[in-house]
Amino acid sequence: MKRIFMFVLLAASVVSAFSQITLGECRSLARDNYPLIKRFGLVEQSRSLSVSNASKAWLPQVSLNARASYQSEVTRLPVDIPGVDISPLSKDQYDVSVNVSQQIYDGGTVSSSKRLADARGDVEREKVNVAIYDVYERIDQLYFGILLLDEQIRQIRLLQDDLSLSHQSVGGMVRGGVANQTDLDAVKVEQVKASQAETSLLTSRATYLKMLSTFIGKPLGDSISLVRPDEADVSGVVNNRPELALYGAQNRLLDQQRKTLDTYLRPRVGLFLQGGYGNPALNMLKNSFEAYYKVGATLTWNFGNLYTRANDKRKIETDRLSIEAERETFLFNTGLQSELQRGNIESLRKQIAQDDEIITLRERIRSKADVKVANGTETVNEMLRDINAVSEARLTKAFHEIQLLQEIYKLKNINNF
Repeated sequence: MKRIFMFVLLAASVVSAFSQITLGECRSLARDNYPLIKRFGLVEQSRSLSVSNASKAWLPQVSLNARASYQSEVTRLPVDIPGVDISPLSKDQYDVSVNVSQQIYDGGTVSSSKRLADARGDVEREKVNVAIYDVYERIDQLYFGILLLDEQIRQIRLLQDDLSLSHQSVGGMVRGGVANQTDLDAVKVEQVKASQAETSLLTSRATYLKMLSTFIGKPLGDSISLVRPDEADVSGVVNNRPELALYGAQNRLLDQQRKTLDTYLRPRVGLFLQGGYGNPALNMLKNSFEAYYKVGATLTWNFGNLYTRANDKRKIETDRLSIEAERETFLFNTGLQSELQRGNIESLRKQIAQDDEIITLRERIRSKADVKVANGTETVNEMLRDINAVSEARLTKAFHEIQLLQEIYKLKNINNF
């Protein structure tokens, strides 16, 4: 019995967990479900491979060379030495060798290549963050759209309750001879219209839920309840958009490219070992196949990069200025958007305060309508107009409240706050 009770309790908790969802949960699920999220793993994999490839420059480099040739002339002694018979070299020559080289100083090229790979990986990662961030705005639109539909459905059902009471009241008046069947039919028409509006709203809500479900990768039933977000404080909102992180990553990449230019001007030092077998070998005057080897050190210092260094530096600075211009433009546009949102928020707060006053007045007028109809000083159509006016005033306030939340979260989304 105890096990059955625990199972029922667990099942109830699971049902409860899926009976409602928050905006934060929708955002998190949408991020995890969005196809582009797979690029994060690909970016990190590419970064790891690039760093690994750069590190392999320190491994010994091994090459195999083979050569066979025939030449029209060979080296000969210009004089004859009496009693000495020197055979001429063969005009066909052969050589097979294995070369092993080990870099011992690269001027910082390998470490610079690693840092470049990291910097490029950071840029690609921030690009993905920027692309995914756009999803949040679409999630917000769907979420608040559903909240608005829920409020409209709630208000239309309140209207249906009012119309049901009015239908009973007018029915009593018809039986008492104060009203006629036409008046009762007029109330019925409004009831049918309200029912029709509810059906339309429910259909729209189901459509929005399907779209939201597709984004988050989770089935949402018609009975799902969307939790209304709190009215967050936006007085201290600061810009924290991923685009700013992208601009920072791009500047760090340019810094690393600038440092890499210095490595081009440094010498390279290495060791080498060459072993081979050929005819002729190292002794060019000996016409026979022999094995040979060479061991030594190399120093390479290429000054050709001095020719392009100034232009390379100017190009990096030009790219930096371009990034800074994009950053300033972005901050300017988001600043304008934020000011617009703040204005909308302040306007909506004032409208909600006025909505309360309008609802109070409309309800006061509506409360007298039944008595006026009974006394013959107001028609049923006028009473229905008063009922609809109350419903419209309530709906307007509800719309403004949802719109206020939407504008607040749009301001937060603009700044990633």
